[in-house]
Amino acid sequence: MQAMSPEAYRALMMAGTRTGKLATTCPDGRPHVVPIWFVMDGEDIIFTMAAGTVKARNIRHHPQIALSVDEEIFPYAFVLIEGTATLSTDMAEMLAWATTIARRYVGADLAEQYGRRNAVEGEILVRVTPTKVIARTGIAD
Repeated sequence: MQAMSPEAYRALMMAGTRTGKLATTCPDGRPHVVPIWFVMDGEDIIFTMAAGTVKARNIRHHPQIALSVDEEIFPYAFVLIEGTATLSTDMAEMLAWATTIARRYVGADLAEQYGRRNAVEGEILVRVTPTKVIARTGIAD
């Protein structure tokens, strides 16, 4: 097993349609993990979510999150990011990012449609600024 460079772990995270596994903390201390669609903006992770979801309530209460992304092909690799989430309801910014995220996961033909669907009142744009990154490759070597 070996550490990955920042360029290598960003490439792993952005390859294809990999989902992230987002971990938040419930107000009573219980963990909550859900898959998310995301993109990266430099080192930051960007995603959207509905304002009424458990993850949204948890992030408003406790903005520290963890995100795991893995490569499920031998010899396997993973990236674990710990960071702080900031929230925005700026519709212009949300539309741009929601469309970028949609382009990754549903393709260019549907990106605008999904971007507009996900950049509406009641949605939140999330930017996670990493505070710690652990990235390893060759797990099974």
